[in-house]
Amino acid sequence: MSELYIVGTPIGNLGDITFRAIETLKSVDVVAAEDTRHTLQLLTHFEIRKPLISCRSQNESFASEKIIALLDEGKTVAYASDAGTPGISDPGAVLAGLARKAGHKVIPIPGASAFATLASVAGAGGKTLIFEGFLSPKPGRRRSRLRELLATGDAVILYESPFRIVKLLTDIADIESERRVVVGRELTKLHEEITEGTAKEVLEDYSSRNKVLGEFAVFISGNKNAKLSADDSDNNSEVEL
Repeated sequence: MSELYIVGTPIGNLGDITFRAIETLKSVDVVAAEDTRHTLQLLTHFEIRKPLISCRSQNESFASEKIIALLDEGKTVAYASDAGTPGISDPGAVLAGLARKAGHKVIPIPGASAFATLASVAGAGGKTLIFEGFLSPKPGRRRSRLRELLATGDAVILYESPFRIVKLLTDIADIESERRVVVGRELTKLHEEITEGTAKEVLEDYSSRNKVLGEFAVFISGNKNAKLSADDSDNNSEVEL
């Protein structure tokens, strides 16, 4: 039995890596990565030299077999996604499950995540917070799922790209314009920005910008009076982006 370490890495600011993560990356025999080029930059910054193996979403099942073979040989492996904690809107879950099934220890090395980072500054109350990650890029499916999430009355955190953030904010404002929203852009990075207001106010802000750049996490406040009415159901089969 060998060890697979699931290593959380910075989501932007390299200073957010933990001492334990650095020591783990130094001690293992092999580092598996979502993007070997990206992880090589991280390792080089901390003067760590290790063999790298690719394990991305497109090849995770196939790559996992290779990694488990290394574990079977007695080698220790660390897995790191591009940024944040593997398995949270990033590859890693398949690998962790298969490694445990094969009888190897799977050890978490906690680190940063955009989800936890935004939640910590959103000022949210309540006991329940739903993490949904990325919604469908298809408008009908996105709006339908968004209505379901808002109807729970619980707070929600979503991820979104710069290409669809205005579309997401438009959908939220169309469904419930006064729901409180906190948008985190480029969290922990040089141009970090946190914008708060009603869905309508935040949409107006982002719609007025000439160019929207960065990666986004979006917090939507809870509303225990929310409910899904028959009129809110959306079975639209739109396919355009």
